[in-house]
Amino acid sequence: MPEYRDLLPASGRWKQDIKDWLQEDVPAFDFGGFVVGSGIKTATLFCKQSGVLAGVPFTEEVFNQCNLTYEWFFNEGELLDPAKSSAKLPVAKVTGKAKDILLAERTALNILSRCSGIATASYHTITKAREAGYTGIIAGTRKTTPGLRRLEKYAMLVGGCDTHRYDLSSMVMLKDNHIWATGSITNAVNDAKSVCGFSVKIEVECQSEAEADEAIEAGASVIMLDNFTGAELRKAAANLKEKWRGKRHFLLECSGGLTIHNLSEYLCPEIDIFSTSSIHQGTGTVDFSLKLDH
Repeated sequence: MPEYRDLLPASGRWKQDIKDWLQEDVPAFDFGGFVVGSGIKTATLFCKQSGVLAGVPFTEEVFNQCNLTYEWFFNEGELLDPAKSSAKLPVAKVTGKAKDILLAERTALNILSRCSGIATASYHTITKAREAGYTGIIAGTRKTTPGLRRLEKYAMLVGGCDTHRYDLSSMVMLKDNHIWATGSITNAVNDAKSVCGFSVKIEVECQSEAEADEAIEAGASVIMLDNFTGAELRKAAANLKEKWRGKRHFLLECSGGLTIHNLSEYLCPEIDIFSTSSIHQGTGTVDFSLKLDH
């Protein structure tokens, strides 16, 4: 069965990111490394609060670049619950020179904590949607932290959510500014079609049912109903699916202010995708620590 780690190429920018992050943490002398020296030690990676384990291949690359060996006790994507065992749950064992373990420590923990936090928020959000009977897609957005998009999009997948478009080249999304700049939804869609080719989908952000009709007529692949109330959304979605049944194929997306707390107010089967930045923007972290065995 494929694993999410298989998305990451054997060589690529992501490994350079790890190298840069390690260098950021020790740009000159490693004074702490001098103190502890090069004796071979083992350390235990602990999880200190409940959450989904994510970011394992990125963490492993930190260990690899610091010449460490490691053994994981859990698989990526598992829900960790320290309260069921003890105050701290052993997640992995790390072995190497003491100075290299401590060099890797903070970068590895930052990656693991951030990734696991996003995966946990994604997991709880998709779980709530499924419990409510919704079978469609819950997706993140492009509102990611600059420099951390790969990490954050990866964590959404581990948590069970869709990543949405990765960047501006992945799909055409025509928002209000694009519409205003070109004069109409139809103009914007036609301009996009002239350059994006048959393999790139076009999505249009719509503020009303009338705008959605225009976008569908123009040939958009995805219609985003943006900032509707729950009642407005259900009515518009049902009308659009019925009106265009057998005439046009399109997906309906809902976006705008969705969180795990209000999601149930919007869920309806006519909407194919609910997108929310709440699964990755401003989420908490999962607390991990790395301690030398003694």
